Amino acid sequence: MWQEINYKEDLNDHLVPNISKVNPAEIESIEANSIAQEIGFESGDSIISINGKKPRDLIDYQILISEVNLNISVLDKNHEIHNISIEKDQDVNLGINFKDALFDSIKQCNNRCPFCFIDQQPSGKRKSLYIKDDDYRLSFLYGSYLTLTNLKKEDWDRISTQKLSPLFISVHATDPETREKLLKNKKAGVILDQISWFEKNSIQIHTQIVVCPEVNDGDILEKSIFELAKFYKKNSQTVLSVAIVPVGLTKFRPEDDGLKSISSEYAIKTIKQVERIQALLQNSLGTRFCWLADEWYLIAGINLPSYNSYENMPQESNGVGSIRSFLKTLSVKTKNLPKKVKSPKKVSWIVGKLVYEALIPSVRKLNLIDGLTVNLYGLPSTYWGQEQVVTGLLTGEDLILGLQNKDLGEAIYIPSIMLKINTDLFLDDKNIKEVENQLNTKIHVLDDSNDIIDTLIGKSKNPDNIKNA
Repeated sequence: MWQEINYKEDLNDHLVPNISKVNPAEIESIEANSIAQEIGFESGDSIISINGKKPRDLIDYQILISEVNLNISVLDKNHEIHNISIEKDQDVNLGINFKDALFDSIKQCNNRCPFCFIDQQPSGKRKSLYIKDDDYRLSFLYGSYLTLTNLKKEDWDRISTQKLSPLFISVHATDPETREKLLKNKKAGVILDQISWFEKNSIQIHTQIVVCPEVNDGDILEKSIFELAKFYKKNSQTVLSVAIVPVGLTKFRPEDDGLKSISSEYAIKTIKQVERIQALLQNSLGTRFCWLADEWYLIAGINLPSYNSYENMPQESNGVGSIRSFLKTLSVKTKNLPKKVKSPKKVSWIVGKLVYEALIPSVRKLNLIDGLTVNLYGLPSTYWGQEQVVTGLLTGEDLILGLQNKDLGEAIYIPSIMLKINTDLFLDDKNIKEVENQLNTKIHVLDDSNDIIDTLIGKSKNPDNIKNA
């Protein structure tokens, strides 16, 4: 039952420059035993305003609900409006999860980067696969990378006023001419001026450079790293880290894009260059500051650096040190394995071909357990046209083609990074049930290395943690 009040909503007192473009914030779910559940909120309801202000996104919402007294205007799922009064402790959450993080329109990319992965996909898939987001709010909320080329004055003002820090910036090159060429955007050349603005406004950033052979590598790469390092000072760190990522090319890209793939020899050369720069920066700044994505070492056939060399893992979500972190957890989890499992099982663990070799030692340990057989399959991606591929890019089609007529045992296990978040969809729009039917097996989706090992040896505390389609 709604606990309603009567008040006049002042729509002139709002956070939004153009309030007509802001949709009500649709609620996806309500947390159990929360304030929202007690009040009567339900999935499908939408928040119109809080204390007379229409939130544009999750950031505005979190700021608005930090108050003690809240007057919330709600549009319920039957399209009726309710005015709700809530008194709570400051900064206590209401327990509401929204369908989307942005309640107004997403800021899309206005660049035409030839290496853009979105443009290297086939046509005819779900619309969300073709959205080229370049939204600073998603960068703040989720760590997605943006280029800064589409920001208006009001966006810069908001970043400064709300102190949206840290942000994640795709730099690619600090040299103006090179960056304009890479992004195919005349507005792209002012990146160092923009980083200076961040410094003046005490906004911190993580950066990335996608290396394209013969475009932004060599001397240009070195110049970019050292110019970014100037913003890492003893008393003021604006640029916190640099991730150096190899360009990823698929068979769907235009043939005349002028880009070259990363060879083993090229990866070795780049590793040597960056590790030399790391040593210099470690000496001058006290930090390596820049790190290579794991793919460089896997492509080169070189062992990954030690776990400690990644310092505080500032770019793990960008594939920098993520495999080393995964292997460390696996190493710990496989130190004290049982000699025997209660119920014999034979299963298959599916990963991208690029990481296959790194996981072999852990699987060998698991296969020493009496009653447990784990088949490790490292698959290429026929779908993308990539022989060496990371696990997160494997599609449903890749599983179907790569596992036909293979000994899969009673089920196959895949990591959740293969699927769109909170769905059962692979990158090619196939769902788990389709793949199960094609392979005549069951698919279990596992979240992390703890989940994988515990499930395989039968220690999973809650079987429901295994997402079984």
